[in-house]
Amino acid sequence: MSISVVSSVRFLVMGIVGALLLPGLSLAKPISPDFVELAKKLNPTVVNIRTAKNIKPKPRARRPQQQNPFGNNFFDEFFNRFFDEMPQQRPHREQSLGTGFIISADGYILTNNHVVNGADEVMVKLSDGRELKGEIKGLDEKVDLALIKISNHEKLPFAELGDSDAIEVGEWVMAIGNPFGLSHTVTAGIVSAKGRVIGSGPYDDYIQTDASINPGNSGGPLFSAQGQVVGINTAIISGGAGGIGFAIPISMAKSVVTQLRDSGKVTRGYLGVRFQPLTADLAKSFGLDHDKGALIASVEKDTPAEKAGLKSGDVILEYDGKPINEGNELPRFVAATPIDKKVKLVIFRDGKKQDVFIVVAKLKDGASETTSAGSNESDRLGITVEELGKDSAERLGIRDTKGLVVTEVKAGSSAEEAGIKPGSMIIEINGHHPETLDTFASVVAKIKKGDVVRLLLKRTDGSVHYVAMKAE
Repeated sequence: MSISVVSSVRFLVMGIVGALLLPGLSLAKPISPDFVELAKKLNPTVVNIRTAKNIKPKPRARRPQQQNPFGNNFFDEFFNRFFDEMPQQRPHREQSLGTGFIISADGYILTNNHVVNGADEVMVKLSDGRELKGEIKGLDEKVDLALIKISNHEKLPFAELGDSDAIEVGEWVMAIGNPFGLSHTVTAGIVSAKGRVIGSGPYDDYIQTDASINPGNSGGPLFSAQGQVVGINTAIISGGAGGIGFAIPISMAKSVVTQLRDSGKVTRGYLGVRFQPLTADLAKSFGLDHDKGALIASVEKDTPAEKAGLKSGDVILEYDGKPINEGNELPRFVAATPIDKKVKLVIFRDGKKQDVFIVVAKLKDGASETTSAGSNESDRLGITVEELGKDSAERLGIRDTKGLVVTEVKAGSSAEEAGIKPGSMIIEINGHHPETLDTFASVVAKIKKGDVVRLLLKRTDGSVHYVAMKAE
């Protein structure tokens, strides 16, 4: 290469570098934040939470009453002695540790529901070493949030709540918590992703971060580079050389906190639909040129959805002016809607868009705006389940016309290894006899990864058998 060409290339490279360094043309956000100063400023707003639960002893096991087949009292004496000599469980206290952060000068603290739920005593340790008794003001199991209150004569330092909707993937974040009981541990990383669904509940919308999150961090704050809370550290997935942390977005938590402070409970909106993810193939079958939206699988009776004329096969494209890109956004939008508000939906039906107006009702305790069983349970059990009807019975060659039927078995899943086949009727799951998708989903929601699941199935040939498998 000639000298003139080399000079030209060098000049071009220097020109590009110089342009990137110009104030108005920078492609990247500023350098990493000053974590030293952030830690000094924010540590006093973070607290350690210690809970205690009084465990009562279980009654002593009693010998089952049955007739002695041997006609003598030797076995009676043996079994009576065996049951009488079994050690009696003593009353004891279970303790656990978690994290929280102060959100107001008068001592309100935000943490996770699972940190304090069921506790008989909550103690809050401040950064200066003082330990104060905490009072649980409200719990929200669905989003895993809890509000507690401590009394203090002086104003307390508190964390500023930010805007998690504005934070972007790749931005710096910092966590402060109590991992493994190590008080006020500071870790840093970036936002790895947003809108993560990890199967923890109907309102999953987690911030994923690579900032180190460990047991004991639960309920602690995830701070932005500006020192504002953008998330509440809640869950971890461990594996390999490290783990992945998940935080509840603070923008979602704000309305929950307000309701917990005002009334101690949370009220959510409700439509009365079951929906499922809209795949590319399903979208094409309905005549849609994209797979964005929430596909209604069924409409419950005597609900706002039925009164508004919604029906199975409708695809909800917009809710109250907000586009639905992923189906799991719909429950969050509905839940945050004020009760009795009239909302406009944009739906896709019979090849065209149309507007539908619906009045949002109050979500009853124990209910939820849920996905169809084919999505969540397929992930957890490896099967897709439907309520049996005349059409599906004919399609699957089943004589029954009522009940729950397995329509799909995930390849390579525990269900496949257990020998479960499409067309099998579900008679029982872990001792429960579900007759509807709602009851089936409520049982499955309590199953954790690695739990053994027992199913009683009726095969297409009429034979009935049990199978056991591990939840995925």
